[in-house]
Amino acid sequence: MINRELIRIKIVQLTYAYYQNGNRNIDNAEKELFFSLSKAYDLYNSLLALILSITKEARHRIEIEAARALREGREMPSEKFVNNRFALQLESNRQLCEFMENQKYTWEDEMDIVRRLCDNIEQSTIYAEYMQDGEDSYEADRELWRKLYKTFITDNDDLDAILEERSLYWNDDKDIVDTFVLKTIKRFDEKNKSKQELLPEYKDVEDKDFARKLFRATILNADQYQRFMSEASRNWDFGRLAYMDVVIMQIAIAEMITFSNIPVSVTINEYVDLAKVYSTPKSASYINGMLDSIARHLVDTGKIFKTMNDNGGNKA
Repeated sequence: MINRELIRIKIVQLTYAYYQNGNRNIDNAEKELFFSLSKAYDLYNSLLALILSITKEARHRIEIEAARALREGREMPSEKFVNNRFALQLESNRQLCEFMENQKYTWEDEMDIVRRLCDNIEQSTIYAEYMQDGEDSYEADRELWRKLYKTFITDNDDLDAILEERSLYWNDDKDIVDTFVLKTIKRFDEKNKSKQELLPEYKDVEDKDFARKLFRATILNADQYQRFMSEASRNWDFGRLAYMDVVIMQIAIAEMITFSNIPVSVTINEYVDLAKVYSTPKSASYINGMLDSIARHLVDTGKIFKTMNDNGGNKA
């Protein structure tokens, strides 16, 4: 689940923090990096567990409504939503159950947001159309939760605020993690029952190695990389750089030099995008030009053996 986009974000954050902290111990900083990445995987599992808490709240409401209907001799409420096949399969998922068993803090501690989400869902057109639809299939049940998650759980400011209170590590993770939750919902297959595999923490060992090598190269070769910046910036005002800009370019240079299989244009575009989020409004364009100059300097001096596009990066 932890992909290179998320790894780059964490390395930008942890490298900046490394230089801001007085105690510059690279081993401790590396442990903090991997702990931060593991918390992103916890968020992934927690957001899947939120689906179960919403279903549990809906089930509680149905039980109350059914008891009232029985007393008053009215028609019993529909149990279609609480018997949603996808939600029931997720509820029995072995990996998710194991995760939840080891958590001290659960959605039971945040019932206000769970009830609010349940209210919003029950009042929605998506819910009404599902309840009225005559189709009764696993695919329809799974698609309902994909729509509900995308509509009510992504871009939810109240939920984001709660997640930030629960973990400082989740401040910038949710948008990326949401895409993986949606991918997981789409991958669920009824025949797999409780053994349906969730996304692994890392796709493969290479991504974990990528994080370690990139972070260590960034820190251990900082002086050399900053010299490359100075050498390549004769046509640029190096003094204009914000401190975060220096950090972002330092990591980009580390990636260019350390990973021969990553094209220069990919590296530049990735870090220009990060500059748009983490630095000043003018930084992205400036960093795009600087990194293009630096990459050409590294190619010309034989420090990297990569081809350059005519326009270098192009996302500024």
